[in-house]
Formats: sequence, structure tokens, C-alpha cells
Amino acid sequence: MARKSEASHDGRRARRPAPPPRSATARVGVPDLDRIIHERVRLAIVSALAVNEAMTFGDLKAFLNTTDGNLSVHARKLEDAGYVHCTKGFDGRVPRTEYRLAAAGRRALEKYLAHMEALIRATRKL
Repeated sequence: MARKSEASHDGRRARRPAPPPRSATARVGVPDLDRIIHERVRLAIVSALAVNEAMTFGDLKAFLNTTDGNLSVHARKLEDAGYVHCTKGFDGRVPRTEYRLAAAGRRALEKYLAHMEALIRATRKL
């Protein structure tokens, strides 16, 4: 693929566009959102586990109305971040995967909610 020239039609170098304006979060001094939790399905998983001691894979799948693959990918991302604990075993001969919210996950959710509340307060002041 050919690369566009940085020169304008009259041979001078084109000016770079101005940087985008600072975001509302930068103006109010609020730190960046936790990208691990901010994604919709992961936020739903963490929220569901915050109000339930534990949930099975099947319970989470039904509650979130998502596919096996989608839930697996997002749960793994949360597990890799240390936000949820996953226990695999068998209930008789049937595989059973159970998730619990880790202390780090609870702290991350509390921080995320505080961040969102700060954004809401800042927006209402505008």
C-alpha cells in the first residue's frame, strides 16, 4: 500500500493536526478507568460475583445471557488479573467450574465505582 506524502500540493510540508482536547477525566484529575473491569461483560461478571459468594459457569452464563466462549475469554482475563478465583472440579461425573471474587477484584470494583461516581459528579457540575 502506498504511503501518503507529508508534503502539501505546493511542496511545503503539511501541518500536523492539533492534539485533541484534554478529556473530562484529565480536567477533573480522575485517574484512567481500569480497562480490565470497564469492558461490559467483565464488569457484569465482577458485579455478579460481588453480590454472590460464588457462581458456577452455567449460572454466570445464564445470568449474563452470553456464550460459552465469550464468558470463558472474559473470565480468564479477570482470573489472569487476579480479580476472580476459578475452581474446577466435578459434581459426580459432570464438570463444574466455580468463580469467586478475589479481594483484589473487590478493591478494583470499589475503585472503579468511585471513579464513575466522580465522573458523574464532574459532569453534573458542567
